[in-house]
Amino acid sequence: MLYLMRAKNRARTEKKAKLSLPKVNWQYLGSAALIGSSIAATIFLIGFFFNRPVRHIQVTGNFHRVSVYEVEQVVSKEISGGFLTANLAHLQRALSKLYWVDHVRVQRHWPAALTIQVTEQTAVARWGEAGLLNGRGDLFVKDERHVPPELPHLEGPEGTEHQVSNLMAELQARLTDAGLRITALRLDARGAWEFDVDNGTTVRLGRRQVDDRIERFIKVGAPIVASRFSEILYLDMRYSNGFSVGWRTQGAPQVRPKTLNESLINQKRDQDV
Repeated sequence: MLYLMRAKNRARTEKKAKLSLPKVNWQYLGSAALIGSSIAATIFLIGFFFNRPVRHIQVTGNFHRVSVYEVEQVVSKEISGGFLTANLAHLQRALSKLYWVDHVRVQRHWPAALTIQVTEQTAVARWGEAGLLNGRGDLFVKDERHVPPELPHLEGPEGTEHQVSNLMAELQARLTDAGLRITALRLDARGAWEFDVDNGTTVRLGRRQVDDRIERFIKVGAPIVASRFSEILYLDMRYSNGFSVGWRTQGAPQVRPKTLNESLINQKRDQDV
């Protein structure tokens, strides 16, 4: 009797140890797979239909320094893929490296065309011997063979292009009303400033209190230079409360005069020379 009861207990234990597999909804999985395949096929067909080869490229812009041929050469070398997969950002970067190019915009136009709009650099000043600056003060050409002679001539230590260009723009804006045009602006290695106006007069600002000296020149010096256009060789603004004037000598070369009175005045000049 005891033996039979143990056998029944063993049978009940073995029955509990059996595992049941989870039920699989094959109908749901089949539907999901069908939908996924349909979406993938649709995307492939759309891509195949819309991603046509680029058949037409239109280049626009006011070309003076950049040639359309140069642009076309870069496009033929750098473009890859179809209408949808062409890497426009890469093409734009490649075109922006062209000489005298300031900005490039590349756009797609259905069904298989690209438009490329090129904006050239505009030189507003010379830098050093053969460099050119744009309106933002960027040195975009360091060795230009044909420098427009009418551009103002800016000079300064390496890396000061924006500083010199900004002061040039500020000065010119304020001198326009006085009928004066700046032809040159220089910043030397010591930090001293001077500029020339279109009658050949040089204005020396020095290193210290430059803003105050500019203000003094605008209010007092500029009217004198404008009214005695051909007589003044230089204005030296490097004084605390005034300035000195160097006059041109009648019939003599335009060099700075050296007189006893000037030597005495120079002893009172601010010590920033």
